[in-house]
Amino acid sequence: MRKSLPVLAILCGGLMSIFLAVCRAEEMKKNEESYEDVFTLNRRIGRGVNIIGYDRIWQSREQGRFKAKYFKMLKDAGFDSVRINLHPFRYMAAQDPHAIRQEWLDTLDWAVENALAAGLAAILDLHEFNAVGRDPDGIKGKFISFWKQIAPRFQNAPPTVLFEILNEPCRNLTADLWNQYYREALAIIRQTNPTRAVIVGSADFNAVDALDTLTLPLEDRHIIVTVHYYKPMEFTHQGAGWTPAFANIEGVPWPRSEEEKQTVVDDLKKVSEWAAQHNRPIFLGEFGAYDNAEMDSRARYTNHLARTAEQFGFSWAYWQFDSNFILYDIPNDKWIEPILNALTSKK
Repeated sequence: MRKSLPVLAILCGGLMSIFLAVCRAEEMKKNEESYEDVFTLNRRIGRGVNIIGYDRIWQSREQGRFKAKYFKMLKDAGFDSVRINLHPFRYMAAQDPHAIRQEWLDTLDWAVENALAAGLAAILDLHEFNAVGRDPDGIKGKFISFWKQIAPRFQNAPPTVLFEILNEPCRNLTADLWNQYYREALAIIRQTNPTRAVIVGSADFNAVDALDTLTLPLEDRHIIVTVHYYKPMEFTHQGAGWTPAFANIEGVPWPRSEEEKQTVVDDLKKVSEWAAQHNRPIFLGEFGAYDNAEMDSRARYTNHLARTAEQFGFSWAYWQFDSNFILYDIPNDKWIEPILNALTSKK
């Protein structure tokens, strides 16, 4: 049975290549813009949402919370892209070459196909930051193997399929080590995707204050730089059990002063200045406030972040569709209207 797996993988990969080639042709017909210019592509990413990172869909499509209809609903609501959060390591073989299970790849194909069909750009985000941050050396084989498998699989995809090398490099994956790690993955991607837009973020959880530690290859102009923003954490993560420092905090409003609003502007202005200096487009890959915060404050914060990012010319992706920080109430089949309105407002 094991000997048949490469044949199945080749057949599935071939079918995926045909589908993606058709998508590419259709997109080029519909849009005369060349997305090889990453600044144009970054504008095309526009307003996005993080999806299916913590969904049972990866174990079973039938048990998944996220349904195919949500892609079109996101497009109709005014969004331009989805950032697909990927946790493949548990679905990879223990030994090199760490082959990814076909069922997991089928779900990824399903997500990309449905996003493209709905007119959404799709960012393939390797979200295994905890595993890589804990043990960069021990997990490196899986990290590299992931991109060896994914890059050729999507080499014929339209430009609106983007690769994000790793979400939030952190902990033991120091800034210096991260600059080495991402370049190894980027070299693998460039073998089959020489002009595909690749998203790379700063160390320390994609912190805006760590941008100066990120060194980029000057010759590669197909890179979009990402940062994440959750300041102030005592507001955005109040009551969040996975953050011990803020788990027992509650009742923090936003903004508590005009200075808090200005801090957001000042922080993103620094990012904009860095981007101008280095001639790189910026993608605000995550922002939002945990559900435990008061709703009006969450909406004000979300709107302020989105509009400020847009004023500086950044694309963005809200964290996240469901699970927590939710934009959509799946059990009751309805949008969280204050958050939806905050994101899609023009002001």
